[in-house]
Amino acid sequence: MSQAKYSRILLKLSGESLKGSAQSGIDPNAVNYLAKQVTEANNLGVEIAIVIGGGNIWRGGEAEAQGMDRSTADYAGMLATVVNALALQDALEKSGVITRTQSALQMQAVAEPYIR
Repeated sequence: MSQAKYSRILLKLSGESLKGSAQSGIDPNAVNYLAKQVTEANNLGVEIAIVIGGGNIWRGGEAEAQGMDRSTADYAGMLATVVNALALQDALEKSGVITRTQSALQMQAVAEPYIR
């Protein structure tokens, strides 16, 4: 059996990694592939924190450039990030990995509060 080099890691995933070969959105095959990789590391005893982006769904800078208020564009981006987190959480939990989604935005029905 393999042994992990690290006992804890922080994995930064671009939202783009969830879209697979699609133009935008979420490709279930891409999500399942990432979940499989994370599950394999977790099965080696690695504690994993994942930070995921939302660029496959929303680009706040582009929206702002087209006239949207910056804070509104940023909030939309944060919501896109939570959508991605929930998609990955679902795939990980189906693989038997215990997960928690956290967000600085209050939405207790889907994410635990993250407080700096």
